[in-house]
Amino acid sequence: METKSENACFGGVQGVYSHKSQVCGGAEMTFAVFLPAEARDGPVPVLWFLSGLTCTHENAMTKAGAQAWAADQGIALVFPDTSPRGEGVADHADFDMGQGAGFYVNATQSPWSPHFRMWDYIAEELPALVFDKFALDAGRQAISGHSMGGHGALTLAMGLPGRFRSVSAFSPICNPMQSDWGRKQFTGYLGSDETAWEAHDASLLMARTGFDGPVLTDTGTQDQFYELLRPEALASAVATRRQEATLRLQPGYDHSYFFVATFMPEHIEFHAEALYA
Repeated sequence: METKSENACFGGVQGVYSHKSQVCGGAEMTFAVFLPAEARDGPVPVLWFLSGLTCTHENAMTKAGAQAWAADQGIALVFPDTSPRGEGVADHADFDMGQGAGFYVNATQSPWSPHFRMWDYIAEELPALVFDKFALDAGRQAISGHSMGGHGALTLAMGLPGRFRSVSAFSPICNPMQSDWGRKQFTGYLGSDETAWEAHDASLLMARTGFDGPVLTDTGTQDQFYELLRPEALASAVATRRQEATLRLQPGYDHSYFFVATFMPEHIEFHAEALYA
């Protein structure tokens, strides 16, 4: 692991690091970790934040305002990248495929399969690295994300039972099997057999298995991608499952990080309640 930068931040440290990912075919991956002051004395709870289409580790790290609120709660933050990158890594002319658009799945189709294994990267490889290198408590984890990252947060939370104490999402892609933000990518990454897509649809997972803990989502009523997100499908699945959940529509807000930053304090407070229970 290489340290790219470390800066004092709200009494703690905001660092940026890189490493060669074995599961992503040797691609160099960059991620960020915020450690609150309490990490000097021992392991602290951790909140994972997964970013959306076109983003890197840097978008949420610099725009979400999460560090101030995480510092208040003594919670660490991990900001992974959204896909493998670099020379020899497949890409696409469209912004919603290829580099910056990993969709948190393990690709099985050419040309994506050698590097695009973001499920294994977020679920296994990166946790092994950060829990070895930083003072993080693996027994107290929560997960959140924005847009494509909200999709990833919800599907990882439900797909890894017992891993996370709470899950939240900002403007999540809720029902990708029925959206152009999903069908296109799943066909490209996973092939045309739709049964292979089912483990990556939050609404389907919610109806089938739910999540063993609290769920919070926020979506803006003026979100320019509202029809692609399909929040009504997740709401229906929550009702079917009788899942503990708070699904909010925020009047006037769009898809931007101004929206994310506005409600970030409430999301971190929501996770802190679960992490310190």
